[in-house]
Amino acid sequence: MEKIRAKDFVFLHALLLVYSFSSVCSKAAAAQAFLSFQFFLYYGLVLVILAVYALLWQQVLKRMPLTVAFANKAVVIIWGIVWGMLFFGETLQISMVVGSVIIIAGIYLVVSDDE
Repeated sequence: MEKIRAKDFVFLHALLLVYSFSSVCSKAAAAQAFLSFQFFLYYGLVLVILAVYALLWQQVLKRMPLTVAFANKAVVIIWGIVWGMLFFGETLQISMVVGSVIIIAGIYLVVSDDE
């Protein structure tokens, strides 16, 4: 199998960054009054983000094996921690940091094993 290029990993992680915003929009929608304009606006954004993600995910899979792409998807959890702190005032806990380090180590192991 051919080596995965750095630009493909950049594309993958940019896509995962966009995908992580679906959680932000979903949580924001949950805070709105049911069936209000804001409720539909936020859930509409979720649908748009997920549609774009689904289309571009197929492009990622053309460029790298599913195992590598899916292992990198775990980085969305780290983005969720960042967005929770920035947008919702959540606090960072040591367990979150430890979990993030484990995720990054796992991604590194999968990616380096594929080479």
